[in-house]
Amino acid sequence: MQFGFGIGPDTSWMRKELTDLGVQEVTTPEEVDQMMKDTSKGTTLLVINSVCGCAAGNARPAVKIAMANSKKPDHLFTVFAGQDKDATARARSYFSDFPPSSPSFAFFKDGEIKAMIPRHRVEGRSAQEVAQDLQMVFDAFCEEQTV
Repeated sequence: MQFGFGIGPDTSWMRKELTDLGVQEVTTPEEVDQMMKDTSKGTTLLVINSVCGCAAGNARPAVKIAMANSKKPDHLFTVFAGQDKDATARARSYFSDFPPSSPSFAFFKDGEIKAMIPRHRVEGRSAQEVAQDLQMVFDAFCEEQTV
C-alpha cells in the first residue's frame, strides 16, 4: 500500500526511480547549496521531482530514456517538491526568474542556468517527447561521454 495511516503517500519508490539512475537526492537547503558549489564547473541536471501522475508517467521515465544519450550532464541531482519543501525552495532560488513548477528540469552549465523544462512541457506529453527535450539540451551543452 502506498498510503500510510495519517502520513500521506509513501514516496520512497518515487525517489528510488531517480536514485537508481545515479541521480543524487538532496533533501536540505544546505545540501542544495553544497551541490551548487560542487557543480560550479561542468554541466548539471536538477530534477524537481513530484508525486503527480506526470512525474511518474513522463518526467522520471524521461530521465531514464535521456540518459542513453551520448552527451549527458556531468552531475545529476534531484529535490522533491512537496516533500522536501525547504530544499526545493532553496533549489528554486538558483533559478528564480522561472516560476515554480513541478515536475520540472533545470539545467546548469558552470553554475549558470541555461535551460528550464517546466511542468507544461512534461504534462500531457509522452516520456519519449520529454526525453527528446532533455536530449536536445544535453546535445547543446554537454560533452560526448566516453566510458
